[in-house]
Amino acid sequence: MLFKKGLSKIIPYEPGKPIEELKRSLRLKEIYKLASNEIPFVPVYIRKAICEEINNINRYPEANCFYLRKSLAVRLKVKESQIIFGNGSDELITLVLRATIEDKDEVIVGYPTFLIYELQARVHGAKIIRVPFKDLRYDLVSMAKKVNKKTKVIFIANPDNPTGTYLNQKEIEKFIKSIPKNVLVVFDEAYFDFAPSDFPKTFDFLRKRGNIVIMRTFSKVYGLAGLRIGYAVATEEIANVLNKIREPFNINRFAQVAALAAVKNEKFLKNTRTYILNEKEYLYKELSRLNVSFRKSATNFVLIEFKKDTSNLNAYLLKKGIIIRPLSGWGLKNYFRVTAGFRKENEKFISCLESYLNTEE
Repeated sequence: MLFKKGLSKIIPYEPGKPIEELKRSLRLKEIYKLASNEIPFVPVYIRKAICEEINNINRYPEANCFYLRKSLAVRLKVKESQIIFGNGSDELITLVLRATIEDKDEVIVGYPTFLIYELQARVHGAKIIRVPFKDLRYDLVSMAKKVNKKTKVIFIANPDNPTGTYLNQKEIEKFIKSIPKNVLVVFDEAYFDFAPSDFPKTFDFLRKRGNIVIMRTFSKVYGLAGLRIGYAVATEEIANVLNKIREPFNINRFAQVAALAAVKNEKFLKNTRTYILNEKEYLYKELSRLNVSFRKSATNFVLIEFKKDTSNLNAYLLKKGIIIRPLSGWGLKNYFRVTAGFRKENEKFISCLESYLNTEE
């Protein structure tokens, strides 16, 4: 056989059609994309930095993100040598697995959670240990019980995608104490900036324990999803290994200058967070009015339980120019996810959802 045996079990990610193609095929003037957990704002303040960087487009990017690394280290209060940059969080997940997994090693994941953990673990030949969620939250007690001599990595998305739930300080502290130091615990904190005040202080756990990798991204609250840049923080030893095996020019020039500008712009981050939190409250209120079940979220999206298959609803909303994310691929057949967008987008979603519900009665 030419390829790895485990690849036959992998279901590839299926991207949606480009928005312009949807407009053409559906004959619509506007499409509201509420499926991918992007923020609705364009961070226009970075345009100057990107335009200036065009003059260097013929040169390779700085391999170690020199200026961004310095600025981010100051903000996070860590050493520059503790930071690893990736082409989005996806690459960081791949680096962790590339550095740790050998034949017959095990990776523990929750279910349902971010699909990339399991997909990439299979690519690297790991045995996947799924631990089902309880009440749409990680079952940390059961996860800890699954740890054995073959366990190499535990992935925890906190806050979680697609459920929007989160684990608090006390829960994580108790869990970390139960995990051997030769098992790497990866906290994917992509939605950290939307989380509530009792969110875990994972950097404290990193300093005390060492067997922790904390991943964050510029794709969410900073609005740089199109540039694909994320980062991880770990001990110097772990960071050195991950930096050793990453591609030397993995972060392009535009991503580096944009992220550097983003780190320095506290106002944009604060305003975006406030806007999204307000729009989530609007969605909560309207969904409650429609008697639609949902889960309050620590992210920029809302998980909605439809109590029946979502395929008809998805098709109906798409014809109205609204893109949501059905979650059957995550094992949540009767659920879908909707991103908090601009007020006009959220209002149209609620209006169309109400119309659909009325036609179903």
